[in-house]
Amino acid sequence: MPRRARIAVPGIPWHIIQRGNNRSACFYTRQDYRRYLRTLSDMASRYDCEIHAYVLMTNHVHLLLTPERKESASLLMKHLGQRYVQYINRHYRRSGTLWEGRFRSCLAQREEYVLTCYRYIELNPVRAGMIGHPREYPWSSYRCNAEGGANRLITPHDDYNRLGFSASERRAAYRQLFTAQIDPQRVAEIRNATNGNFVLGNDRFKQEISPLVSQRLIEQYQLVSRFNLFQSGITVGKCLV
Repeated sequence: MPRRARIAVPGIPWHIIQRGNNRSACFYTRQDYRRYLRTLSDMASRYDCEIHAYVLMTNHVHLLLTPERKESASLLMKHLGQRYVQYINRHYRRSGTLWEGRFRSCLAQREEYVLTCYRYIELNPVRAGMIGHPREYPWSSYRCNAEGGANRLITPHDDYNRLGFSASERRAAYRQLFTAQIDPQRVAEIRNATNGNFVLGNDRFKQEISPLVSQRLIEQYQLVSRFNLFQSGITVGKCLV
């Protein structure tokens, strides 16, 4: 079966997931996490992508970014993946692939969907039972977005900037978003859209996007997401991505 064409629209945020091959580890030491983030910073600058949020889990990565050009995100992920694999293979004297095929992605509607993706990404270690609060995890953007920690990799999205007039107001409002859990149905919606390379947003957003991408993808998303959301009502608490 031919691969589905990736939905790519410049200027609209992408939620991206890159998994390790067979869900095996991608990071082994603190040095590996640091190397990945340095390479991500270099590639984001080279290929004109703004990084808004991230989390590096043991066997997968989540990113929220906005590409300046249609091909920006794909070029970033291609060269980031290649550079990091070369480092891992050389450092650990291994060979072969590290990543599980193509990365997964979805376009995210501005307003509530973008901020929900922020939370979804930075809460990943909490959902996995690794920590009790996202500030405890060192390999995510939470400390920067919520507490003002220095992180040259992060560029706030406009929706984040609208949380307050000052940096302290924005951080306080952002922390407040983490006092409540994300609606399980919204979690399932993010997962389904990202794993299926669909559009994440309301009907108005899908209609705005449809002239820019294949209408078949919009219609297929609507059909598949209804079925997956029904199933996810049972499994959402058990399936972590």
